[in-house]
Amino acid sequence: MHAFQFQTTPNVLSEVGSTAKIGEIMAKQGCKKVAFVTDKIILELGLAAAALDSLKAAGIDAHIIDDVVPDPPESMVLTAVEEAKAAGVDGVCSVGGGSSLDTAKLIAVLMNSDQPIGEMYGVGLVTGGRLPLVLAPTTAGTGSEVTPISIVTTGTNEKKGVVSPQLLPDWAILDAELTVGLPPAVTAATGIDAMVHAIEAYTSAHKKNILSDTLARQALELLGANIETACSDGKNREARSAMLLGSMLAGMAFANAPVAAVHALAYPLGGHFHVPHGLSNALVLPHVLEFNMPSAEGLYAEIGPLIFPELAGKSDSEIGQGMIDGFKSLGPKLGMQSTLAEVGVNHNQLPMLAEDAMKQTRLLVNNPREMTYDAALAIYTAALN
Repeated sequence: MHAFQFQTTPNVLSEVGSTAKIGEIMAKQGCKKVAFVTDKIILELGLAAAALDSLKAAGIDAHIIDDVVPDPPESMVLTAVEEAKAAGVDGVCSVGGGSSLDTAKLIAVLMNSDQPIGEMYGVGLVTGGRLPLVLAPTTAGTGSEVTPISIVTTGTNEKKGVVSPQLLPDWAILDAELTVGLPPAVTAATGIDAMVHAIEAYTSAHKKNILSDTLARQALELLGANIETACSDGKNREARSAMLLGSMLAGMAFANAPVAAVHALAYPLGGHFHVPHGLSNALVLPHVLEFNMPSAEGLYAEIGPLIFPELAGKSDSEIGQGMIDGFKSLGPKLGMQSTLAEVGVNHNQLPMLAEDAMKQTRLLVNNPREMTYDAALAIYTAALN
């Protein structure tokens, strides 16, 4: 058995209504005033109310930072850090989607360090520690609550990642109540995003190990069995809890066995066209699976039936093709767009996307089959219509 290293969030609380315990958790870490990172929609919907009430009950002041936007720009992150410093916070909490959680992680690190954010982009480059950090996701998709990763959009519309163990929070709070009533399109896109995390972790060319494999397989079973119910019956708390748990397990998997070409090709769609990250992944997923088949067919055969049970008992090649076909039909079945053209991309922009995708070397090195510019351009072309 080959040697491996595995790191994850040290504490997980999975319980409906558990955001009401955030104040107590942060008080035990000695916090008196926390930066509460979220977005305006979360506040308007009342999804942050239980957490904010619990902080107040615990005697903790909350400095609310609610201007987080999808694909958080570096400038927004730095402004939030300055706000938090001026407010004198001693901890960070976030109730929100992946962008809010990623922003909170960076605030917790940057508050505690003089290191410029530009020196943090890459793997293992953060030099300082961080403030106490508690994260509660409102979507079952990114797994950000258990990953040492934050994704930032730079001034050139390029997505860059900070990857360092300091970004792992002290606590991940899984409260399915936060995801009840999430629109079907968001539920679908974030759910497929979580599936991509598990698939790419399972087929990663680097750092794949028995723990990440086990987590990825369990994640795919939960996600595959519950995504249609969660989309069609948004108040089904059992399905919502299963999706949230599946997303977290997939996050634990890919935090240790990194993602690859699906994400590399999805990032430029978010950077240039502001396509939501989960939808970006879904649009390129079947085409990347098809490209990877010569190198990953056997691995796809192991996980395909976990997502699409009807594939059980078929040959490896049939399962691989079944996965490709299954994902091509799953998105539209769940009410999602299925082509790049539908999100505003035209043929003339594909070379730009392919060039940007090839800059994602941190991700492409993990792909089971070597990705080239020509291959990326062909995948975007196949995904266009």
